[in-house]
Amino acid sequence: MINFNQRSYQQELLDQPDIPTPDLIRNLKELAFINTYLGGHNVTVKGLKKLLTEPTRTYHLIDIGCGGGDTLKYIARWGRKKGLSLQLTGVDLKADCIAYAQEHCKDYPEIDFIQADYRDVTHLQADVFTAALFCHHLPDDDLINLLRWMDTHAKVGFVINDLHRHSLAYYSIRWLTRWFSRSYLVKNDACLSVWRSFKKEDWRRYLAEVPSDKATITWQWAFRWLVVGRQ
Repeated sequence: MINFNQRSYQQELLDQPDIPTPDLIRNLKELAFINTYLGGHNVTVKGLKKLLTEPTRTYHLIDIGCGGGDTLKYIARWGRKKGLSLQLTGVDLKADCIAYAQEHCKDYPEIDFIQADYRDVTHLQADVFTAALFCHHLPDDDLINLLRWMDTHAKVGFVINDLHRHSLAYYSIRWLTRWFSRSYLVKNDACLSVWRSFKKEDWRRYLAEVPSDKATITWQWAFRWLVVGRQ
């Protein structure tokens, strides 16, 4: 019996080293499909709307744990429709993710990618940091350090889009991926990601460790949490 009152710290397969490239790419494609059609990307945009309030300004956004770049592509399309001037950078540790993202986003010159640890990109002077479905990969201490780091280095603020730890979310995604997924990574990790994710009291506890007191936590459709920090 799963206890959803506590986070799981069982490691996801995606966090293992040396995943075969075709398997990783299949995983990235299926995650992009899930995030697009279940409305996940729109949660990040809702957060950005709260921060990008000067339409004539050029904003630099850095997406931490960018994976295949689908979040940045969605943001770029939204920015173009709104007439915003955006410079977008994706950061990920996995070389295969960066190579796929560069090809996946080649028609978007406003997007570039860097293979690096996020802590090594402070020289890029970001206005906003985003993290979509990245935080649940981190243990609590590392997550608190990430929040402190973003709060310190963002000129405008940060946007976190991550999962709500709930039994309905767990069993729904387990059923959906069992039927449509052809990726063993997605089949294993999708429901585990929910178990590794958060309740509102978790976010309140983490944010209490961050100097800024200007963060908001709101529940969004498709069992997501939207956390927006402001400078």
